[in-house]
Amino acid sequence: MKLSGVLPALITPFGKDGSIDFKAFEKHVQHMRAAGVKGWVPNGSTGEYFSQSTEERRDVLQFIKDQAKPGEILIAGSNAPATREVIQQTEMAKKIGYDTVLLAPPFYTRPTQQELIRHYESVLKAVDVSIVLYSYPAKDGSDISFELMDHFADNPRVIGIKESSGSLQRAIDIASRYEGKIQLVSGSDDIALDFMFWGADSWICGPSNCMAKACCDLDRTFKAGDLSTAKSMMKTLYRAMNILESGKFVQKIKYGCELQGLPVGECRAPLGPLTDDEKAEFRKAMEPILNWK
Repeated sequence: MKLSGVLPALITPFGKDGSIDFKAFEKHVQHMRAAGVKGWVPNGSTGEYFSQSTEERRDVLQFIKDQAKPGEILIAGSNAPATREVIQQTEMAKKIGYDTVLLAPPFYTRPTQQELIRHYESVLKAVDVSIVLYSYPAKDGSDISFELMDHFADNPRVIGIKESSGSLQRAIDIASRYEGKIQLVSGSDDIALDFMFWGADSWICGPSNCMAKACCDLDRTFKAGDLSTAKSMMKTLYRAMNILESGKFVQKIKYGCELQGLPVGECRAPLGPLTDDEKAEFRKAMEPILNWK
């Protein structure tokens, strides 16, 4: 599968009673599709999968599968703390119709690289899916090393890596070392333009939930070869992206959705609400994006 374009790492809307609000979800999907996104990535960390039951995760995957149109890319988050659970979540995604999953290292356990290699091999052996690796060591406590990527570089079912370490040098190393083998996927939003320059043709993007048109315009403008305008767009996006990276990422994205007239509810505990000062800071940074032409 060739990964291309902006692929929202989807939030999950919740109603006042705490249940998933599928009416708000439908409006949200329609809004992002109109902006030009190329597919959907449900049940990632931006979607608060860690707070959901297996039944809720199944319902989200089925909902997005039903909403998807022909040609839109579908990648299911199927992460869990243990290999057995990851296999179960991946089997569920496959039965619903997802042929590709996004998998970070299992959180909390801090596996060694050899343990992590066996983990991914076990998933590939158990379920006929392709995998996009997900590198976010600050969140998961484990890195995806070059040793691991070397191991899977010639496996056609390990198709890409969402690189969220924040290290541009590492992204350049990945793009150079695995060209034609493992696709570099932008996952460090505040340096997304740099990723594009170094070969990331796709962007699994949490911020696109609340700034879809701006993110899609940046992607389209870069691919059209207008680097000067793309640089100007990135400057406009940078402040809001940088604030998102500073903490309370999901809460700020959901607040950003509210600012654009698409309320999606609060986050589930342990994620708490934004303070008034945090809202004011993010609202100010979002102003040029909300008025995006």
